[in-house]
Amino acid sequence: MTMQDIASAMQRMEQALRRRPGMGLHDDAPAVARWDGGTRVVSSHANGTRVSTDMPIELGGGGDGVTPGWLFRAGVAACLTTRIAMGAAAAGIELGALEVRAGSRSDLRGLLDLPDAEGMPVFAGPCEVQLHVRIAAAGVAPRLRALVEDSHRCSPIPNALEHAVAVDLHIDTDSH
Repeated sequence: MTMQDIASAMQRMEQALRRRPGMGLHDDAPAVARWDGGTRVVSSHANGTRVSTDMPIELGGGGDGVTPGWLFRAGVAACLTTRIAMGAAAAGIELGALEVRAGSRSDLRGLLDLPDAEGMPVFAGPCEVQLHVRIAAAGVAPRLRALVEDSHRCSPIPNALEHAVAVDLHIDTDSH
């Protein structure tokens, strides 16, 4: 798909949503994760795409796969990269380069349910996330910062991080 095709698709969707705002709310495609022994997990999409994860050897895994945390960071980076490309297409900006690096800092004590020095619970998720965007486009350098900032504001996964969404946990138990 060309950048013009992306811009046209976005314009059509915007027009449709202005006419019928309710069609903007939808259920996202679920990710189904199945345990594959040890610390290996295979997540799948209804379209057949499968992604395997594993933990490092230090945490009992095989160490030969990406971790769920890395997959999370990859999702954050991919989401922002996609939204920047969409924003560039809508603005008629021909990108020369675009790369987003998502890093984070975590405390393993949270994963292992260990308290901090004062006996307080340690958060299991990342305690900070960093996004570094490298972007280039000929003749529009002054517009790129605003493009990235606007795209970041509209990017779903970074948005979910910044505005912590509620998680509705349902548990079904089964005896074997």
